[in-house]
Amino acid sequence: MKLYNTLTRKIEPFVPENKDEVKIYTCGPTVYSHPHIGNYASYIYWDLLIRTLRANDYKINRILNITDVGHLSSDADEGEDKLEKGAARENKTVWEIAEYYIKDFLAGYNSLNLVKPDKITRATDYIEQDIKLVDLLTKKGYTYELEDGVYFNTDHFSRYADFAKLDLKHLQAGARVEFNAKKLHPSDFAVWKFIRPDETHAMRWDYLGRPGYPGWHLECSTIIHTELGEPIDIHTGGIDHIPVHHTNEIAQSEAAFDTKLSRFWLHCNFITIDGNKISKSLGNVYTLEDLKKRGFSPLDFKMWILQGHYQSERNFTFDDLAAAKRRRLNWRNRIALLYQDSELPNDFSSGALKGAVAASQGAVRPSFTPSEKVFENSLLEHLDDNLNSAAAFSLIDNSELTLADWQKVDELFGLNLIDDTPDIPDSLKDLIRQREQARADKDFTTADKIRQELEENNIIINDSPTGPIWEYKA
Repeated sequence: MKLYNTLTRKIEPFVPENKDEVKIYTCGPTVYSHPHIGNYASYIYWDLLIRTLRANDYKINRILNITDVGHLSSDADEGEDKLEKGAARENKTVWEIAEYYIKDFLAGYNSLNLVKPDKITRATDYIEQDIKLVDLLTKKGYTYELEDGVYFNTDHFSRYADFAKLDLKHLQAGARVEFNAKKLHPSDFAVWKFIRPDETHAMRWDYLGRPGYPGWHLECSTIIHTELGEPIDIHTGGIDHIPVHHTNEIAQSEAAFDTKLSRFWLHCNFITIDGNKISKSLGNVYTLEDLKKRGFSPLDFKMWILQGHYQSERNFTFDDLAAAKRRRLNWRNRIALLYQDSELPNDFSSGALKGAVAASQGAVRPSFTPSEKVFENSLLEHLDDNLNSAAAFSLIDNSELTLADWQKVDELFGLNLIDDTPDIPDSLKDLIRQREQARADKDFTTADKIRQELEENNIIINDSPTGPIWEYKA
C-alpha cells in the first residue's frame, strides 16, 4: 500500500510502526453550525483510507476529535470563538450549541455510512492535560506570556518552517495568522488564551491565576498524546491545515515530547462549487439536507466524492451530482439483474450477467471462494495505489460482477448498494406476471395500468424478446 506523505512530499510505501495497530488521528469539526458538503468531503476520503487499511488486514486505532472550544473565527490568535459566535447567533449557551451541532454532525456522518472511529473525543474533556502540556512547554523554554495569552516561541523550534515549507524571513505579519504587535515573531501562536475583563467568554478555566481557555492547536497535540501516544502512523486533515494548524501541532508536540508527531500526513484538497470557493456571501453553502431537498441522497454525494481523488481540487455542480446519482443507480440495477431468473437479451446485458442471474437467485451475501478473488484483488490494487478510487470505479464499470463482488464493493466504499437494492417482493413479481398475461391477451389497457402501478412502487419494466426485466426507478 502506497500513500502520498505531505511530510516528504512524495508517495511512499505505508508500513505501520507496529504491525498489530495502525494509529490514526483525524481533525474533526468545530461544532458551531451545520457542516456543509465541503466539510464532509474529507471524512469520506478518510473513510476510504480506513476501509482500504482494513482490506489489507490492518487493525485500526483511530481517534476523531471534536472542537467544542478555542477555535477562533480567524483560525489564529484573535477574533471571536466560533462557539461563542454560534451561541450569540441562536440565543443559546455555548454548551447547548456544542451538543446540538455534535448530534447534527454525527447524523450526517452516519447517513454517509462512514466507519465509526474507535473513539470520538471532545476538546473540553482534556483541559487538565492541556494545562500540563503548556506547563511542560514553558519548563522547556518554548513559551512566553503576553497580556492576552501564553505564546509558543517558534524561533526556539528550529524545524518550525519545514513541514509547510514556510519562508519565515519574508513572512509578512498578518498574512498567515492575525498579527499581534507584541508577539516576538509573526509566526508565534497562542497555546493558551486569557479572557480579558471586557469579554463574556462562557467556557473558561483558571490558569496562572486568570480565566482562559486552550489554543485551538493545543487540543490535537493533547488528545494524540493522551489517547494514542507519539508517533502516530497517520494524521489526516485538509490542505488548509498545513501552513498553520498542523505546523503548530508539530511544533508544540515535538518540542514537548522530543519525538516525531506522525509518520504520515494525508491532506485532502478543496471542493469548489460552480468554480467558486464555498462561501455564505456567495450563497453556495450546501448541507446534506439541502441536497436531500433537491432529490439527492447522502450516498449520491459520497458517490460523487469517490469518483475523484483526495489530492485533486474538485468542482461541485448539481449536474455532476445527478450523473453520480445515475451511476449509483446503474450499479444498483446491475445487482437487481442478478436477482432475476429470466434469460436476458444480448443487447441488454453481458453474457456473464445472463448466466449469473439464475445462479445468484435468492443469494444476498455469499462468501468468496479463492477463484473469485480476481476482481477483489484488482480492486484493492487500485486503492493501494494512493487511494485511487477513480480507477477502481472504472474497473467496476467495466467488469462482470457477481453478488459476492458487489459485496466487496460495498465493503470498500460503503455505498450500501446491496442493502439499498433488495429483491422485489412476491406481490410485485405477481404484478409482472399479470402484466405479461395481459400483453399475451392483447389487453394493453390492463398492461399499461400494471406498468403504472409498478412505477408507483419504484419499479420500471423493460420488455425484451425473452421476457420482462425489472429495475429500480430511483
